[in-house]
Amino acid sequence: MIYYLIICRSLTYAQRTAAVLERAGIPGRVMRAPKSITGEGCTHAVKVSERKLPDALVVLRRTDLTPSRIYLTESDGSYREVDL
Repeated sequence: MIYYLIICRSLTYAQRTAAVLERAGIPGRVMRAPKSITGEGCTHAVKVSERKLPDALVVLRRTDLTPSRIYLTESDGSYREVDL
């Protein structure tokens, strides 16, 4: 399954992002961001399915929770940053 990782600056920010998405009917799961894309161990992300990303971005922009970076999972398990 293809999904996106919405990178958040903190755990609290990731929790807020996931809560806003849930209220809008968009499932999102808070998780630690992979070190391969962040270079750090404490960054968090919200995992969103591929087909829900456009709706998620609309909701996040309306609530001033615009993400700083978004990554797409590749079929081989690697990550590729996508433009906002």
